[in-house]
Amino acid sequence: MSARPSVAPPATQGLMSALRAAGATLNELFRVRGALFAVELREEVERRKQMLVLAALGFAFLHTALLLVTLFVAVVFWDTHRVTAIGAMALLYLACGAAALLRLRQDAAEAPSPFAATLGELERDLGGSRVSP
Repeated sequence: MSARPSVAPPATQGLMSALRAAGATLNELFRVRGALFAVELREEVERRKQMLVLAALGFAFLHTALLLVTLFVAVVFWDTHRVTAIGAMALLYLACGAAALLRLRQDAAEAPSPFAATLGELERDLGGSRVSP
């Protein structure tokens, strides 16, 4: 009886080696892209927090200033045209609010999409086919 070593044929070893290499490459690709996504997500969260704090502060101070300006105008015109003065201030605030909302809508439409770098890298990885945001 002769003992034959159990060695896989060379073609099988080559295929398994190629599959392992492809798996390692795919693993590395997802690890790097995942890390990029995580960094972008942290940056986006911090940016949104800062924007929210600044918006809240701006709103509080502007609201207080508008109340005081309205009170001042009403006191100045109290004896002559108080209703007209208060109505004019209300129309001014309405126009400013509408302009601000229109600007907000325009800025939201022109804002770059979040995670653009991650999506660009994935698009390049997929060979140029389009990745939808």
